[in-house]
Order: sequence, then C-alpha cells, then structure tokens
Amino acid sequence: MPVIAIMLVIEFYHSLKENKSLYKKDDTLCSIVLGVGGLVSGFFCRIVVLQLYVLVHHYKICTLDNSWLVWMLAFVASDFSYYWFHRSAHEVNLFWLSHSTHHSSEQFNLFTAIRLPWTSQLTGGPLFWIWMPFVGFDPALVVIMSQLIHFYQFWIHTETIKKLHPLFEFIFNTPSHHRVHHSSDLEYLDKNHGGILIIWDRIFGTFKKEDRTLKYGLMGKPSNNNPISIVFSGWHELITKALRSGSLVHAIKYFVLPPGWSHDGTSKTVKQMLRPREE
Repeated sequence: MPVIAIMLVIEFYHSLKENKSLYKKDDTLCSIVLGVGGLVSGFFCRIVVLQLYVLVHHYKICTLDNSWLVWMLAFVASDFSYYWFHRSAHEVNLFWLSHSTHHSSEQFNLFTAIRLPWTSQLTGGPLFWIWMPFVGFDPALVVIMSQLIHFYQFWIHTETIKKLHPLFEFIFNTPSHHRVHHSSDLEYLDKNHGGILIIWDRIFGTFKKEDRTLKYGLMGKPSNNNPISIVFSGWHELITKALRSGSLVHAIKYFVLPPGWSHDGTSKTVKQMLRPREE
C-alpha cells in the first residue's frame, strides 16, 4: 500500500505539472470506493481460496521443493494461468460480469488500477490456478505468485509512461500494451490479456500494438460513476435477458458465451461486429 500511495502521488503531481486532465473527481472517488470494496471482499475470499488450494495439495501428483528453480517455474505457470483467466474474463459472459468493473472508467490512470471487481472470486477466478497445487506447487507459493502478477499490473495503468525499450516491450506487459487492453475502440477489444509477460498474447494471437490515441470505458455504455450500479447492473441486465429468452438453452448461453451474445440478435459479440469489416 505505501508503494501504491507513492506512485499515485507521483502521477497526480505529474498530471498537474503537465496540465493534463488525467483525473476527474467523480471518477477518482468511484475508483477508491470500488478499490476498498474489492480489497475487503477479496481478503475474505482468498482465505477460502487458500484453504481450497491446501485441500487440493493433499492429492498432489508430485512433491516440489522451494528451490529458486521451482519459484521460477511457479512464476511462469502462474502468469500462464493468469493469461487464460484474463482472456476468459473477456470471452465468457459470466466472468465478464465481474471483470467489467475494472474496465468501467473512461479515464486511464493509476486510480483505474484499483477498480477491483467484487465478485470475481465468487465466479470461479481462482480455479484457473487450482492445477498448480495439484501438480505439487506449495499453495502459499501459488497465492504469492498470483498476487505478484496483480501487483505488477498496477504501474501499467498510466498514460504518463509512453513506450519503453523495444526488448522490454516485446517480452513484458507495459503501459502501452495495457492501454490497448483498456481501449473501447472496436478493433482493440479483447487484446493484450497478459499479466507480467506479453509473450502469451504473441503466441496465442491476441496481441495488438498501440498505434494511435485511444478511448476508454465500456463500449456502448454511458459514463457511470455509481459503484453499486457498476458492480451489479450488468448482473441484473443479463439475468433479465436470460429469464426472458424463453429457453433454458438460451438462458445458459447468455452466461457461457461471449459478452454481447443474444438469442434474437439485438446485441452482438466483438467477433460478430468485426465480421462485416473483414468481409
């Protein structure tokens, strides 16, 4: 928390010095409320998650020590798991309902980084790491690496830092890559899901380079600085659509298919919106 506070002060001072409008009062206050709520809910949920990992670890298929090599393997494995968790959070509506909280700001600054979801632990996010204690990684190490990846991403939520050395940009997630991830421009949606390493996006075809000024926020939704509405309105909207779909199959699809899917074509997924352009 002290490190985060210092970084927030530095960016805020730089914003005033350069006369930039990186911060808006209502947006910043909303981020703070969402951050506090996310920390509280996340704390209690992680206690349960750790116990779940301990339980799974009892049935481990091998025993791994605490050598530096195992720590390095745990880092790579955890970052790989984060990539698929983060990508799924954009491609599965059930996960997006939680993750959309983090993308709700139309500003992009370090306060955006603390817009923490309140329900991602409840919608299965930790399950993307559950294979690690099963193969032998210490449960505490799994949690440590997961938190390290989340902490790293705090500093990349900024427009103050432009592009870094090309080699660093090629391997690691950077502010430039993450600005693309938060963009609400259609061609930039669902890109750059990496945690610390950006190489997973390069390998699995979800990498996009920043090549112009970007817009932020949730595509097709007006600006909203009400924390309760941001967290829960999407749930209400999707559940209502599922109940009115007239079919159990359609209702299930609303939760497991990508955001924007609809049984009657009233809304479209990112791929459906991009298809006319490709044709």
